[in-house]
Amino acid sequence: MSVVAAFEALYGAAPDGVWAAPGRVNLIGEYTDFNDGFVLPLALPHTTVAAVSRRDDGVLRLHSADIDGGIVQLEADALEPLSGGGWAAYPAGVVWALREAGHPVTGADVHLTSTVPTGAGLSSSAALEVVTALALNDLFALGLSRPELAQLAQRAENAFVGVPCGVMDQMASACAEEGHALHLDTRDLSYRQVPFDLAREGLRLLVVDTRVKHALGDGAYAERRAGCEAGARALGVETLRDVSAVLLPTSLALLDDARVRSYVRHVVTDNARVERTLALLDAGDTRAVGPVLTEGHASLRDDLRVSCPELDLVVEAANAAGALGARMTGGGFGGSALVLVDTDRADTVAAAVGKAFAEAGYATPGIFPAVPSAGARRL
Repeated sequence: MSVVAAFEALYGAAPDGVWAAPGRVNLIGEYTDFNDGFVLPLALPHTTVAAVSRRDDGVLRLHSADIDGGIVQLEADALEPLSGGGWAAYPAGVVWALREAGHPVTGADVHLTSTVPTGAGLSSSAALEVVTALALNDLFALGLSRPELAQLAQRAENAFVGVPCGVMDQMASACAEEGHALHLDTRDLSYRQVPFDLAREGLRLLVVDTRVKHALGDGAYAERRAGCEAGARALGVETLRDVSAVLLPTSLALLDDARVRSYVRHVVTDNARVERTLALLDAGDTRAVGPVLTEGHASLRDDLRVSCPELDLVVEAANAAGALGARMTGGGFGGSALVLVDTDRADTVAAAVGKAFAEAGYATPGIFPAVPSAGARRL
């Protein structure tokens, strides 16, 4: 059943419109966004699609084709942060954030369906938030820019749902362009679309979903964020963005807490890796990005300690089979890894990763190409 037909069956009338927002993978720059740093994500072809109609009676009705259960009905005036609600908290949080910012959103009927894998570190929550924000922006003629919508979606996740994520995921979903990666400065939200045509260079970027579910609300992500903020305070800077990579050894010597020291080292070096990757892409030397990815994985594994055995095995098996480089992507503790590989070796590398998982007794991983795709749009 199409999303429009499903909406009509649920609510008794056709929707006012249909919108889509993609998930994302992050090529490089992990845990840098809440430190005012640099990131380089790209949108996936996997999307969350929303059929939506405006309501003017303060009622918010939410339904997902992918979640067992009926329509979730809420009152816009009664939305309360951190009140639970499962998946519905994400779109409800967007309504709350818009209203808190003074925008006259008076309710909606929403039906959702998604092809973004959940728990795989591919930003299914950001896609859900951004598609809701874009639909309401259009239906209520709010006139908000894409970065403004991304910031409101982030506020929904931070303040309403209770996950202290940075803004990268929402910006990637809202602002990415087909055939490009998004070079984003998370301090001022300035960004540049970076051409990323892998097929032309005979390359492929594989996403390997380890099937290990991750959840950023479990405290580990928040602990890393708090550690980074403690490091910035100890070094007397606003955020770790302001710590020079050249002077990093001197800065690290000022930190007494080994845990904080390792977090700072990761963030500062990963910011530098984003800039190195950008320079390589601008120079047309995408193959040379591979070792930068592997270096980034080692930092995430050893300094930030957010990897897991399955993610480490993807990187080890892929590189042993001839990949150009690989790393975990997203928040970690499970989720997905990226593998950069020559197109003619993609099947061999994928098979090697699958074989390594089978031998280790792990679940069969999901493997698919990351094709740089369009950001959120009305269909």
